[in-house]
Amino acid sequence: MLITNKYYRQNLKNKKRIVIKVGSSSLVHPETGETDLLKLEQLVRVLCDLRNQGKEVVLVSSGAIGVGRKALGFEKRPEDIAQKQACASVGQGILMMIYQKLFNEYSQVASQILMTKHTIVREKSYQNARNTFNELLKLGVIPIVNENDTVSTDEIEIGDNDTLSAVVAAITNADLLVLLSDIDGLYTDDPSLNKDALFIECVTAIDDSLYGIAKGAGSQYGTGGMKTKIDAARIANDAGCDMIIANGRDFHIIDELIKGQEKGTLFLAHKSDTFNILDYIEPEIIINGGKEELHDYRS
Repeated sequence: MLITNKYYRQNLKNKKRIVIKVGSSSLVHPETGETDLLKLEQLVRVLCDLRNQGKEVVLVSSGAIGVGRKALGFEKRPEDIAQKQACASVGQGILMMIYQKLFNEYSQVASQILMTKHTIVREKSYQNARNTFNELLKLGVIPIVNENDTVSTDEIEIGDNDTLSAVVAAITNADLLVLLSDIDGLYTDDPSLNKDALFIECVTAIDDSLYGIAKGAGSQYGTGGMKTKIDAARIANDAGCDMIIANGRDFHIIDELIKGQEKGTLFLAHKSDTFNILDYIEPEIIINGGKEELHDYRS
């Protein structure tokens, strides 16, 4: 299951279409929860330089609820759905305004794409999304993607941009997905609890044993944990896309990863001939005649 091979790392420099997901914890000052503008500027500069290298880039950015809750005066991330939606509505506008200003500094055009589960499960919407992404990338635009948390309650309950980024990688036929968070990668155990935990540099297959060692919850600014990242790797790998989990404390790591430096955990693609995105979407609970029923999107 686990190997280390420099060949796979060196091959990363040949990737042409790259999806990069940035977690909420990588975008804020941990002491205050306020937006870290210097890090955002660094991220934008690195992404623009990738474009200058001729690579196509998609950014999946968390942080709308976090930015909104600070603007609205919430000390902690709200639990109430309506309050989350209000924070997302305010925060998404603020976050995109910041991104647009920063990208403009480097003469780079950016766009916003807000997705919901319906974008994925409806075939026509899925194809429309694919066509839109392809056209934007052909035009040299960097799409900035997030879930449409303002109107989609079930998306907030899922709260998982790791999975969203893997879905985007599948939709766009990306070569590489990079998940940046507040962790260095995958370990054999929780390194904060077990000093003998070993770092896993490369994963060639995802099985139950891998989920068995996936521990840890997200920070107060995010909602994901290691399990959601392994779920994302399963989607991306089955879709034919390599994936890396790495620490986003310094966004220069993006450039280092593309150049083949052995940082983070690399999950190797193994494209499935029967890949269907609906196989990875959890059934939705719907109310029918006062009774709860599971709605499987594959049926």
